[in-house]
Amino acid sequence: MKKETAIVFNIQHYSLHDGPGIRTIVFFKGCPLRCRWCCNPESQRAALEVSYVKARCIGRDVCGFCAPVCPQDAIQFEKEGIAELSFDRCSSCMNCVRECPSKAIHQEGKEYTVEQLADIVERDSVFFGHGDGGLTVSGGEPLVWGSFLVELLKEARYRRIHTAIETCGSADYEVLKAAACYLDVIHYDIKQMDSDRHRLYTGSSNEQILSNFEHLCRDFPDIPKKVRTPVIPGFNDTPEDIRKIAAFVKGKPNTTYELLPYHRYGEGKYAALGRTYPMGDLILSKENFEQLKEISRISCSVK
Repeated sequence: MKKETAIVFNIQHYSLHDGPGIRTIVFFKGCPLRCRWCCNPESQRAALEVSYVKARCIGRDVCGFCAPVCPQDAIQFEKEGIAELSFDRCSSCMNCVRECPSKAIHQEGKEYTVEQLADIVERDSVFFGHGDGGLTVSGGEPLVWGSFLVELLKEARYRRIHTAIETCGSADYEVLKAAACYLDVIHYDIKQMDSDRHRLYTGSSNEQILSNFEHLCRDFPDIPKKVRTPVIPGFNDTPEDIRKIAAFVKGKPNTTYELLPYHRYGEGKYAALGRTYPMGDLILSKENFEQLKEISRISCSVK
């Protein structure tokens, strides 16, 4: 009988920023939101897909192996001999990926079983001993993978590995609740209190996200929870926006609040996936971010 698998697009070792201590982060593919500022667009679809970095193509005269193996005729060559990939015709068969020697065409995502992921994480456990290091599951949105995620967290607990999650909270509460039974730390995104504005920038309302967090605090008051807000220009970068989120967070058991600055690090990934970066050329000033950090500190009485 074939074992259940999930699709992971990255495994990051020796991280210091996504939970206590030194951590191994497993990034799952798939997310119910479509945040305009997403820095990992390759994480959005819960399926294997192709990306293409044109600058790495070594050209038809030297190579040219990709086009003949494409059953959808999605690869043509420009006059200069550089490959052009039509993403709307691509079926993600991965034939071209296997033939590309320069790795200009790349497969985003790989299937893993629970045991394979647990073994990879456990190999890093020598670094976990100081400061409660361990496994952090992230994405995309790890809760997309439901029972698989719960089994991975359960296996990590069995192997005495500290567990943390980074979640947008947009999932059925029963899945979140089942996962929380095996979590030591929860990082929870709350991006905007206004539901219409949340939908405009993420493609989804925020009612389920806020309700899930209320239930999480009620059912798991002892789990440390860090609410995080990525500050996005034009979306939630006003004092009023931050005060409203801070008021929602304030007083929740074992809960702290943190602002994250908007950045454009993932902009180049959109072109590699045949997409346009939705945020245009907007930037967040350092002065505005520092002001909002101070407002969050005062409003929530946390550092």
